[in-house]
Amino acid sequence: MSTATLRFTAGDGWRYGLLGLPLAFAALPLYVILPNHYARAYGVPLAALGSLLLAARLLDAVTDPWIGRLCDRAYARSTGRVLAFGAVAAAALALGFAMLFHPPVRGTPALLAWLAAALVLTSLAYSVLSIAHQSWGAMLGGDEGRRGRVVAWREGWGLAGVLLASVLPLLAGVTVTALVLAATLALGCVAWSAAPRPQPQARTASTDWRLPWRVPRFRTLLLVFVINGLASAIAATLVLFFLQDRLAVPAAVQPLFLGAYFLSAALALPGWLALVPRMGLARTWRAGMLLAVAGFAAAAWLGEGDGGWFLGICIVCGAALGTDLALPGAMLAGEIGAAGHAGRGEGAYFGWWNFAAKLTLALAAGGVLPLLAPAGYVPGAREAASLEVLTFAYCVLPCGLKLAAAGLLHANFLRRAR
Repeated sequence: MSTATLRFTAGDGWRYGLLGLPLAFAALPLYVILPNHYARAYGVPLAALGSLLLAARLLDAVTDPWIGRLCDRAYARSTGRVLAFGAVAAAALALGFAMLFHPPVRGTPALLAWLAAALVLTSLAYSVLSIAHQSWGAMLGGDEGRRGRVVAWREGWGLAGVLLASVLPLLAGVTVTALVLAATLALGCVAWSAAPRPQPQARTASTDWRLPWRVPRFRTLLLVFVINGLASAIAATLVLFFLQDRLAVPAAVQPLFLGAYFLSAALALPGWLALVPRMGLARTWRAGMLLAVAGFAAAAWLGEGDGGWFLGICIVCGAALGTDLALPGAMLAGEIGAAGHAGRGEGAYFGWWNFAAKLTLALAAGGVLPLLAPAGYVPGAREAASLEVLTFAYCVLPCGLKLAAAGLLHANFLRRAR
């Protein structure tokens, strides 16, 4: 690997990481705002909406390993081929996003059909762009601290995108949001083209998409990632419902809570990275999980009029989010190198990684939303039984999942390392 690649300056960081802004900017409305928007603005039933989101995201998720293989083939040719691949995906992502939030039809069946088509286009384009970008960062290599910095630049810009996406749709509307996404995608692709280029080892274009599953530590790390991600995805899917129905927070101030959550994550990220050289990636990630559990547990005791307390909880949980964003990807990059697959299998690994991430989002929306109505929750209802169901799903369930993920991480990546 060249000397230029071994160095990773702040300039290198923002050029590589800037694309993380529009990628995160696109993801937040898809997973947080879209279900709530279609349920409240168009009256789409939660059960039908959840089932569609589950089907669309599962279809999208199963393509990720194949997309990873395509990325490996592109890297085998040249990094220029990867950049061209990404530019096409960025244009498709901008188009699909605009379609999602500007349906030209009305009526539940027509809306569901339009939503399904737009979701497939948007999600596939997002997958191509994100897998190519993540693989690029992993191929830059280095020790734990360096890998953490590479991922942190990407996720730090991602947090800026999330902050923007958490307030812009609610304050300026979805049309302005779609235009901003298109502009930032263009800027991100231009910056990416000027970023440090990895020097992959010689390889063929026939990288086996099953390669990562032959590595036991990858399988275990992926399971930790899925369980922990499912907790976060459930909370993300239900946070607006919790704000509106459990806490009765006015719509005008709801962006404040999302903004505080993601701003806290951005501010805490440098602190978590400073702990990595002393504690290691796994131990630092576990600390973040336990901090998140404390926040979610406290939220279960809140009710109408407790918005101020919930704002503090958002800050605590946001700080914990910093570990979820930067550290799992850095751990994955290390496992790729330890398995001897650096420079020839990053696309396959990140294809499965993104498959797992989307699976958690699909399970959160498609598994939890359809179960809320039979359990007794109806959006807008203020009855105690309805709110108890919502509170269990938003607060208690994520706590259990986070604790399970922390225990698995400890048993396999900390206790064995002693």
